[in-house]
Amino acid sequence: MNLKEFAARIGLSQTTVSRAMSGYPEVRPETRRRVLEAAEKLGYRPNISAQRLATGRAGAIGMVFQGGGRFGPHSSEFMGGLSTRLQEDGIDILVSTVETEAEEAAAYRRLAASKRVDAVVVHTPACADARIALLQTLALPFIVHGRSTAERSFAFLDIDNFGAIETAAGYLADLGHRRIALINGDTTSTYAQDRSSGYRTTLEARGLILDPALVGHGEFTDETGFRLMQAFLALPAPPTAVIAGSMMSALGAMRAIRIAGLAVGADVSLIAHDDVFPYLSPDNLVPSVTTTQSPIRAAGERIGDMVLRLLQGEAPEALQEIWPVDFRIRGSTGPAPA
Repeated sequence: MNLKEFAARIGLSQTTVSRAMSGYPEVRPETRRRVLEAAEKLGYRPNISAQRLATGRAGAIGMVFQGGGRFGPHSSEFMGGLSTRLQEDGIDILVSTVETEAEEAAAYRRLAASKRVDAVVVHTPACADARIALLQTLALPFIVHGRSTAERSFAFLDIDNFGAIETAAGYLADLGHRRIALINGDTTSTYAQDRSSGYRTTLEARGLILDPALVGHGEFTDETGFRLMQAFLALPAPPTAVIAGSMMSALGAMRAIRIAGLAVGADVSLIAHDDVFPYLSPDNLVPSVTTTQSPIRAAGERIGDMVLRLLQGEAPEALQEIWPVDFRIRGSTGPAPA
């Protein structure tokens, strides 16, 4: 069934059907629902090439990654969710990898000039991210996975990183822990700064000493978690608890604790942030791991929905969400050793 036949079948013009299926804002919501329901019932699928030619849209969303190391399991999970949502509307994802900030800026300029994408998703933003100002100058629609400071409003989705670490550190303090370590991410990133602020604020509110030796930074990998935890345990006054920024770094920290002849949950309590990987469940580790939790795949799906709404004409300032983070108590936390 082609567009002409489908439009005649449901009693609408070809233009109305095409615009409804492309998400144009001037089409009434009830008309769009009618068209989509009829398309599902009758098995109609638009000719993507013809639709893109008619609408002037590329039918793709872009992402630019700087450095291959940044495309890890977190990125894969996020893009899995993003792809799932965009495929429902026949939207592709165009991924570019670059090595430097200059190459990254050039990639965005090429995307804007070539019109190969309708919008881009910006990931892991810095506290003051040059990409945001650049994209606003280029007039290329975008949404940010995270937050950043900027002169003009922009669309974003973030989790409450401050609240997550505040909750975790407060829980450990309530258990009697006085030396609490933090394995954090790259300090140039907003999420890491927010987690650091949550950590400092909680320790200060509880009257605990903020020891710089108990804070480490790096990529969220097993090796980083292992190396930083070994350094913490080698201190004259080692921590009795640690907060790991991801399940990956938590695995390394647990390994270091065991190699030191200590027991997780008894000698050293551990809390990890869990992005909910299908292949790494905190319930299945020994002991099970207490976590702050927010599924990154769900964030990808939500951003896919938000970027489509952005393209349908919604204002960027109306597309700003901060998700609360769940706290799951399991076996890796216990009272501070006497």
